[in-house]
Amino acid sequence: MITCAAPAPPSGQVQLGHGSGGKLSAALVRDHFLPELTNPVLRQLGDGAVVPVFQGEIAISTDTFVVNPIEFPGGNIGSLAVHGTLNDVAMMGAVPRFLTAGFVLEEGLDLAVLDRVIAAMAAAARAAGVPLVTGDTKVVERGKADGLYINTTGIGTLEGPCRPAPQRAASGDAVLVSGPIGTHGMAIMAAREGLGFEAEIESDSAALYPLVARLAGRFGGEVHVLRDPTRGGVASALNEIAAASHCGIVLEEDALPIRGPVAAACEMLGLDPLYVAGEGVMLAILPARHAEEAVAALRSLPLGAEAACIGRVVDEHPGMVVMRTGIGGTRVVDMLPGDQLPRIC
Repeated sequence: MITCAAPAPPSGQVQLGHGSGGKLSAALVRDHFLPELTNPVLRQLGDGAVVPVFQGEIAISTDTFVVNPIEFPGGNIGSLAVHGTLNDVAMMGAVPRFLTAGFVLEEGLDLAVLDRVIAAMAAAARAAGVPLVTGDTKVVERGKADGLYINTTGIGTLEGPCRPAPQRAASGDAVLVSGPIGTHGMAIMAAREGLGFEAEIESDSAALYPLVARLAGRFGGEVHVLRDPTRGGVASALNEIAAASHCGIVLEEDALPIRGPVAAACEMLGLDPLYVAGEGVMLAILPARHAEEAVAALRSLPLGAEAACIGRVVDEHPGMVVMRTGIGGTRVVDMLPGDQLPRIC
């Protein structure tokens, strides 16, 4: 009887067999994931992880990343997934401790691309001091996943009096931003559309906990709100805070830190930078008497070198955000009905 050997899978690409749970799956984990992400807990390769239990409260956040393109100036989907999830934990005032990750790989994805994503993910986790302790991988047919999706979950511990929450914003508070706004979204847009600018716009994707720790260490429970303005940008984040706190927010247009290339790109494309995502910047709301000291504290760290006070919380127009323009007028900064820029995280 004549039998035909199964065709050898093309080298250098993800195959459906990589998601089978068999030898190809084991090889994928052994050859591509473990070399970068290995640690004593992950090396056990269980369906879950046993980690030390901390006394007190924990914070948990999960997020799924579907950014297009998966590689962009300043990072890729791997570093973005780590930063985005750790930042969500940090915005609750928690110290990020552990990460988990789930990968959906598309058949035909270049393994070289996967390796770059894993390396970026590992570098971001190491820089943040947060191990990835367990994960999962699935493979889907060509055309089903745009190359690669990542889901991450972060776990953090609440160890001090800092308990920021949107509803804690109060009249008389100052609104601070830790750096220039709109940078990540415009970096993605430029990469996606092949737009060439005189100065390349790079994503600001970064782990923000050092900034949180600096404010929490100085002001503790008087840090009323922390928020990373990702999808929907500063405008959407502040509208959600205004709605939750039943307060109004007034922004000062001239105080908004926006880098020149980002402002120029937004103007060319007809976009408002207030609605463009950042991934390495945070909003902080705390009593106005601390504003100057808080800005100085943020500026003492490289990530917060361009921090600024951009507005205040008021009793007037509860639930609304308005902006005083550079020419002395006032305009409402409302929520958008949809995304200006889809698939940016």
